[in-house]
Amino acid sequence: MATVTELKSALKETLETRGVLQQLKARIRAEVFSALDDQSTPRPPLSHENLLINELIREYLDFNKYRYTASVLTAESGQPEVPLDRQFMANELNVAEDASSKTVPLLYGLLHHFLSSKEENKGKVLLRGSTTHSHLNAESSP
Repeated sequence: MATVTELKSALKETLETRGVLQQLKARIRAEVFSALDDQSTPRPPLSHENLLINELIREYLDFNKYRYTASVLTAESGQPEVPLDRQFMANELNVAEDASSKTVPLLYGLLHHFLSSKEENKGKVLLRGSTTHSHLNAESSP
């Protein structure tokens, strides 16, 4: 007859092999966060920029099947439960897409654009600070 230690080890190995163990751990973390989240403390309203940034991150997380991380982001940030329309996001970011770019998150396309620009221009992009978030100022010199 198997010992408790052997049974625990076999169960852990089976859950790891099936890829369930990490999902369970993530789910537990999300549930603990949800239980500890203080709903009585009002969150500051989402700025337009934060709404767009959070949505880019959520789209990336969903695409990569990081569902529990996405649920924590949504809960913690106050992001609307329903994702923003992708075409709306592309319009807000002044991005034109082709058929292949629509198969991956917008964040991948933006990253690809900047990595390609770097190779072509050998220069740096000048980032300007947000009008709503002065602590986000970042500047790169050419």
